[in-house]
Amino acid sequence: MTSAIQLNAINKRFGAVHANKDVSLDVERGTIHGIVGENGAGKSTLMSILYGFYEADSGEIRVGGHPVSIRSPADAIRAGIGMVHQHFMLVEPLSVVENVMLGAEGGALLRKGEAKVRAELARLARDYGLQIDVDATVGELSVGLQQRVEILKALYRGADILILDEPTAVLTPAEADALFELLRALKAQGKTVILITHKLREIMAATDRVSVMRRGEMVATLETATTSPPELAELMVGRRVLLRVEKEERKPGPPLLEVSDLSVVDARGVLRVARASFTIHAGEIVGIAGVSGNGQSELLEALAGMRRPVLGTIRFEGREIPPGEHNPHRMRQLGLLHVPEDRLRMGLVPAFPAFESAVLGFSDEPQLGRGPILDHGRMVADLARKMEQYDVRPPAPRLKTSKFSGGNQQKIVLAREIERKPKVLLVGQPTRGVDIGAIEFIHRRLVALRDAGVGILLVSVELDEIMNLSDRILTMCGGQITGERRASETSEQDLGLLMAGVTEEAA
Repeated sequence: MTSAIQLNAINKRFGAVHANKDVSLDVERGTIHGIVGENGAGKSTLMSILYGFYEADSGEIRVGGHPVSIRSPADAIRAGIGMVHQHFMLVEPLSVVENVMLGAEGGALLRKGEAKVRAELARLARDYGLQIDVDATVGELSVGLQQRVEILKALYRGADILILDEPTAVLTPAEADALFELLRALKAQGKTVILITHKLREIMAATDRVSVMRRGEMVATLETATTSPPELAELMVGRRVLLRVEKEERKPGPPLLEVSDLSVVDARGVLRVARASFTIHAGEIVGIAGVSGNGQSELLEALAGMRRPVLGTIRFEGREIPPGEHNPHRMRQLGLLHVPEDRLRMGLVPAFPAFESAVLGFSDEPQLGRGPILDHGRMVADLARKMEQYDVRPPAPRLKTSKFSGGNQQKIVLAREIERKPKVLLVGQPTRGVDIGAIEFIHRRLVALRDAGVGILLVSVELDEIMNLSDRILTMCGGQITGERRASETSEQDLGLLMAGVTEEAA
């Protein structure tokens, strides 16, 4: 088979950090080629060079066997390369057709350009099954459909090579399955797909070949059919990795968090959580399984004091929390801490240096300063210790938060919350966008907290994560708790029915 992309001896430095070290890669035309590696391994840097966000310090890029100079995304688009980013590049108030047109309007008279876009979108829908309401407002679409708009944008601009960076990090399992069906359709039409992901089961299910990067170097390229998740994990991390969670049978203590008939509405007044009741005991992990958007986010925010319930009660260590105390600051004082689902919007300030993000919500602690005056030296030293404990890379407390990879940002949030000795920890999507080595680390930390007597409420769209970590599992559908299972006594099929709203009563 002929090569679609060849990268030869690519080097890229950012100051003292050698992000790509003589990286070579050959991607065959008409295949789905996976690239895996830990956070900070250099995957996204390499793809950013291919798409023109960065320019390599040295090395060669060939497209279709011919050397090309790619110094901007416009160069990449002209070379037939498109990219779908983990965080979408869409203008939410605009329609689908307007987003596809942006930057390719076809002249000052937009009507002619719009007619061309509509005709091309209709063709793409026929050829690839990319049906979508082209007049829909993008901000009102599901995440899966927004991703489809990104793919349509790339195809409309003539992409024969499509790069997808962590495409399932924000998708539900059903949306991820639909995406992979689409990728197979693209492949059948002769398109080439480069898939960057941390999820080894997706690599095994979707790709033809897989390349492994570690610490800026390309360490292996394998036929997917001849490898296995344990082999890929070991190549990524440089040691054997446990792909399962090892924990003893739970030994629950007294109730810590008791929730009765809790109901929550969103900003538009729509009921998002309907009469939820459950208890979290000391020394147990209770998982909430459900398709994203079924009330889990609003439930976590209400428990953390970020939303005011319209009905119901919350009791902490046997004491009912009155409305006047139901706020994030007071809940933290009581010992209920929160790892939010969206680390960038709710857990960190990307523009802050990491040592400032690492004290958000805790800046009044006496060890960080005197009175209202914070001591930056103490804050830096405090985060430096946590970075060593949590293997944050690079161990640079003064580096801007946005410069860390997603997995290392997650470790900063976890270190901030866990090291404050919580009694109850609310954890939303703990391993979203996190590599296999960091996933193992995070799981071990959560199990160690449980074994130390902390009560943990875990929300994750990763069903295997819920089943592996949880002692008890609650399922949610349409804002209601539809069932409860012991993790050792259920299956994905059983949970899937409950997640779909098929309760015991309905069955």
